[in-house]
Amino acid sequence: MTQADFDFLRSLLHLRSGLSLSLEKRYLVESRLGILCRRRGISGLDALVRRLRLDNDRELEAAVVEAMTTNETLFFRDRMPFDMFREVILPEKLLANAAKRSLRIWCAAVSSGQEAYSLAMILDEMAPRLAGWRIEIIGTDISAEIIDRARVGLYSQFEVQRGLPIQLLLKYFRQEGDKWRLTERIRDMVELKTHNLLEPNEHLGQFDVIFCRNVLIYFDVPTKARVMAALAQRLTQDGAFVLGAAETVIGITTTIVPDKQHRGLYRDSRSSRGQAPNLGFAFDRPPRSLVESGSHI
Repeated sequence: MTQADFDFLRSLLHLRSGLSLSLEKRYLVESRLGILCRRRGISGLDALVRRLRLDNDRELEAAVVEAMTTNETLFFRDRMPFDMFREVILPEKLLANAAKRSLRIWCAAVSSGQEAYSLAMILDEMAPRLAGWRIEIIGTDISAEIIDRARVGLYSQFEVQRGLPIQLLLKYFRQEGDKWRLTERIRDMVELKTHNLLEPNEHLGQFDVIFCRNVLIYFDVPTKARVMAALAQRLTQDGAFVLGAAETVIGITTTIVPDKQHRGLYRDSRSSRGQAPNLGFAFDRPPRSLVESGSHI
């Protein structure tokens, strides 16, 4: 692959997905797009670039973006955000939304669904507390292929071993050969859609909680600011915003600010909850064996 072809692909990926590739990632482009070429019967990367340059083939562009998008995820990834959702965010929203009795959650860049389904399992465990509430979990991802896979809810033994407590596996999954399928009840709690974080998002509506974890790390600073501004428009004024452990809004936006009590939790800067109050209570937690790493399969 020539330098000119690599530069073209870097520009295309940045334009279509926000992905910012350093020069050191050239090997990754060659590896992943080489596989794409073989699948599609394209003679090589030079031929792929010619088609992209000359044919204005949006379907092929989408395939290139999908091939280069990282879809690494697991159930209850990093654990802390899920504990915070259970112990801080849910009690807070139970009070704030008591009149309308509804809760909307957006998992941006949901990949193969594990994050959204993890939240659904937490909510199902707390069903008696949420009786009569209208709960919506929306999961979106740029990749139509990965969204289709998430809808099926079928995971390998390796995937269910990564982060999923064995009690939840036995309760919410059924074994099918060497794979595990999530129960229909949990799958039905999550609505999955394709969506590019760089594109307009008004059609998604407003959300009380937004999870956007381990996504911004792949963007340059201007793209991070653009994405954060778009996400902030979808957050209710008293909503909760959750980023990944290695991510921050500092130096990127002032619209969303860190919560002063809970690491990884962010608020709308207009909110009176810019510093979250101590509510003085929390939901009953499941047995510690359900959330501690020692109980993983």
